[in-house]
Amino acid sequence: MVPAEVPDAEAEPDGLEDRLRRFVTIWSRAIFPATATSLTRPEFEQHLLPLARSLRDALHDRIFDATPAHGVGAALVGAHCTDPDALARSLGVVDAYLVLYCGEAADPAGELAADELRARCARLQATFAAGFAQALRERTLAEQEAIARSALAARGAAEDALHATEARFRAVFEGAAIGIGIADLDGRVLEVNDTLTRMFGGLEHHVRSRNVSEWVHPDDAPQVWGMYKELIRGERDNFRTEKPFFRNDGTVLWTNLTVSLLRDVDGVPQYQLALLEDTTERRLLTLRLRYEATHDALTGLPNRTLFFERLEKALAPARETPKDAAKGAAKDGAKDEANSGTKEAGPASAPRPAARFGLCYLDLDGFKAINDSLGHSAGDRMLVEVADRLQSCATAPGEMVARLGGDEFVALTTGPDTQREVGELAARILGALATPISLDGREFTVRGSIGIVEGKAGESTAAEVLRSADITMYRAKSAGGNRFEHADAEADARAITRHGLTTSLPTALERGEFFIEYQPLVHLADGTVHGAEALVRWSHPTHGVLGPDRFIPLAEHTGLIVPLGRWVLEQSVLQARAWQEELAAGTFAGPVRINVNLSPAQLHHPGLVADTVEVLERIGLPPGSLCLEVTESALIGADEDLLKPLRQLAEMGVDIALDDFGTGYSNLANLRRLPVSVLKLDRSFTQGMQQHPADPVDLKIVEGIVSLAHGLELGVTVEGVETGAQAEHLRRLGCDTAQGWYYARPGPPEMLHTLSMADAV
Repeated sequence: MVPAEVPDAEAEPDGLEDRLRRFVTIWSRAIFPATATSLTRPEFEQHLLPLARSLRDALHDRIFDATPAHGVGAALVGAHCTDPDALARSLGVVDAYLVLYCGEAADPAGELAADELRARCARLQATFAAGFAQALRERTLAEQEAIARSALAARGAAEDALHATEARFRAVFEGAAIGIGIADLDGRVLEVNDTLTRMFGGLEHHVRSRNVSEWVHPDDAPQVWGMYKELIRGERDNFRTEKPFFRNDGTVLWTNLTVSLLRDVDGVPQYQLALLEDTTERRLLTLRLRYEATHDALTGLPNRTLFFERLEKALAPARETPKDAAKGAAKDGAKDEANSGTKEAGPASAPRPAARFGLCYLDLDGFKAINDSLGHSAGDRMLVEVADRLQSCATAPGEMVARLGGDEFVALTTGPDTQREVGELAARILGALATPISLDGREFTVRGSIGIVEGKAGESTAAEVLRSADITMYRAKSAGGNRFEHADAEADARAITRHGLTTSLPTALERGEFFIEYQPLVHLADGTVHGAEALVRWSHPTHGVLGPDRFIPLAEHTGLIVPLGRWVLEQSVLQARAWQEELAAGTFAGPVRINVNLSPAQLHHPGLVADTVEVLERIGLPPGSLCLEVTESALIGADEDLLKPLRQLAEMGVDIALDDFGTGYSNLANLRRLPVSVLKLDRSFTQGMQQHPADPVDLKIVEGIVSLAHGLELGVTVEGVETGAQAEHLRRLGCDTAQGWYYARPGPPEMLHTLSMADAV
């Protein structure tokens, strides 16, 4: 029993020797009432002090040896502590306080973990009990011999003493809280206590009548029986291991087993003592916690953790051990020898097919709408139904289904023929999802997009496979969903590049990686430079110079388009102001206007007008020198809230140009309500004018658009002019300005000096 008194943690002494003495005080208080010694309490504590020091030293020995605890148990018997409670109380004190008070001494450098200290403590307890039991038994035998020598003189007294000694031994043996068994060196079980009998099902004769060698279990650690044989031969004194046993009813008993060798006075092995602690419930709890850690709580499917374990195992290249190789070589040699006497040798054994894997990455289409409309409870019920259907699709050997999280699931198949099987698995999944699911009296059809990755084991890591499957799944989703796509290395590379550009966009502006090129706008009537369009470029440290088509969509998606657009506006206005100053000084003949593109995301930003006004006023550029270009598609169906900022800018004098006109299928009548002053005609309408003769249909279309625009007092700019014939046709049709490679490609602002001065001459 552990003493009721618990030491005050705040009053613990700091010195190691003082902590040891405190441990001895607790020990003496626990067992002194159960001793038959003539010593006083302080004298008894002094007797226990070297025993406690021996336990402490054994606890912190670099090479652990529990043998000193055997002597401590024997010394306790030698001090007349033979009462049944003495052993139980001593074991309780060692279990509760040895590590607490001597742990710091056992490991001053912090090299031993707490679990190792507890394990050592348990070994010391077992050896302590073995020493106590052996000493008590030897004491009993010694007392029996003494009684036998004095039998003629005092037979009655000897019988009483023998009975008392055996009673004390039996009380200790039977009263222990752990299972105790004694067997001879041949393994025949001689004695078992009630605790051990209950652990094995309560039938003593089924335990006592058996041999230790019969308790083999398939889950035994490989070294268990080797250590047992060493103990029987006297080569070791004890060993400790975790071992399962079959009970009589077929169930499994898991134990912490400690087996000690009992020797006679001459050191010759005589018996083996087994101490068994029942750990079945603790093991079941561990298994349950393992299950909960590796399975999804909602659907019961394996979760991301378990899936990655299986996937990494499936991706691991098959490795043939030297032993397997030797077996294979011996088998092939035997076949060759057997076939040597025949007329024609049989075919050589075919090599093992390479291990392959197939992965389906599933994401439900439109699942967010279910959660938003019916609530998360209905969404959870749908996920459970989807999980059940997926499980019914992956029942073959080597197949498994897992939930990664949210509405994302994965299905894995392994084997030599996954090239065919993974496609069939994906088709089964889509087929299983096609049946409507009933929720709250309504039926919903579930759709899903699947990305498939298939290949040989050992060629990719789990993270690479899952990334490729994720990319492929989004490719299937962008193609309309409810379908599966196979991974494509080039598509993966493009997606990875896009992701890399997206992640590096925020810091690119801070590092000054963006720059602006300018393309001149030319008057078609006289060929003079009218202005220039600002075109942003990204000087990427890895991919080189990137055009706006590579990064503007990414900037809009991430929200960086607003600070980037403001930077482009500021730099462009600064350049236009510099041109105006040069024009005033006579060193520059134009342009004096600058065109800057606005993305749809910028149109919705509440600070568009304020930012534009602040830049113009701070730099000192008149509003009439700025033209903001907006794509026609951005204004299709635009309401007054969207048009209001553009109207405010137009009222200030800023020109608004409708870019890519003719590609958005807009109603021409809407031009009257749009605050635009310039139409930029898309190049698709003028490509037919690059050849001779010009396409008459294109001529008629452009002539009609120019007439309409001029009727609405709008200027017309044409982009994509590449030939002189094309420029001449546009001039005759009445177009106002043009830009394109025929005049100049986009370049640095210095390039426009050359063009403008040539026009001036």
